[in-house]
Amino acid sequence: MTFDPEQLGQSRTDLAETLRELRKRAGLTGDRLARRCNMSQSQISKFETGKKTPKLVDVERILRALDAPAEIVGEVTALARIANTEWQDKRASRRRGMEKRQAELASLEGEATELRYFLPAMITGLLATPEYVRASLTHTPGNSSNTVARKLERQAVLYDASKAFTFLLTEQAVRWAIAPPSAMAVQIDRLVSLSHLPNIRIGILPVGTEMARGPMNTFTIYDNRLATVENFTGRMIFRDSRDISEYLIVFSLFEQCAYFGDEARELMKQWANSYR
Repeated sequence: MTFDPEQLGQSRTDLAETLRELRKRAGLTGDRLARRCNMSQSQISKFETGKKTPKLVDVERILRALDAPAEIVGEVTALARIANTEWQDKRASRRRGMEKRQAELASLEGEATELRYFLPAMITGLLATPEYVRASLTHTPGNSSNTVARKLERQAVLYDASKAFTFLLTEQAVRWAIAPPSAMAVQIDRLVSLSHLPNIRIGILPVGTEMARGPMNTFTIYDNRLATVENFTGRMIFRDSRDISEYLIVFSLFEQCAYFGDEARELMKQWANSYR
């Protein structure tokens, strides 16, 4: 499946119109289709008007109920996958305000109970010291003081015992010096300290660890329902269960190779001391 970011917003409208047209061609009312799919009529209506984006499994149920031919199934399921993917441009995020982005992240973190972070390049804001956060925002235009405050406020979620966090960091992510040596030592000390919390697992992947998959992107998985993947220009949000499953598989592969507990803490203490 290939697409450009401009397709993502339009795809939801296209999917709604396509589902509505297919139902009409089959000579079915929304109510009759809903009964065939074991869905509510209001749910079918929301799908067809674009008020709600159906998941891929919902689309597949509808297509089976409509007895759609194979070529139509292929086209519509591909469209559904695109509709369940969102592109967030970083420039657009900055125009909307970085504080709004922090509120969106806080909402995702508040709703999830199991959160998994793969960090191949830098330390995430949830684990960062104030000085590290400020240093990470030096390239961001405008006054970043409010963003720093919001990032630090979000860290309170780490102490919610009802949530489970797993952070996988490469050695590069831990040691990448975006702040002065003394600040980096304190930052790594914070990682060691947080690793003692009962609901937080911090895994370390040192240089030289043999892994068949490359650390291509930073990504986060919220429960089993949503994954975000970041690059320099923006982030992709995946809601399709098949995409999320793929990221869970990759995360598990990295997790099996990582050092946890005392072994991870010993490595981090060595790296902190090297900055001292």
